[in-house]
Amino acid sequence: MLLRSFGAMTIDPSADRPVYKQLADLIRARIQSGEYRPGQRLPAENDFVAEYGISRDSVRRAMAVLRGEGLIVTELRGSRVREVGEAVTLSISPGTQ
Repeated sequence: MLLRSFGAMTIDPSADRPVYKQLADLIRARIQSGEYRPGQRLPAENDFVAEYGISRDSVRRAMAVLRGEGLIVTELRGSRVREVGEAVTLSISPGTQ
């Protein structure tokens, strides 16, 4: 069993939780701890692939999860932690599809 770690957190390919969700958890923890600050660029996909020995698809899926949560934004030159003022709140009225 190969485990890749960040502090006490690891990526375990044999775990029940998908690898991309484990990576999203690691990056989210780094954002919440302040290791990755608002506006800071995240490492490139290839850096995560090399560091954790996971597929590029897993990295892309993890980034999609974090984008969906509003924690990061992705542009032509990579992803970065969303600035506090960049968050957008949407209201959906009952019955609206």
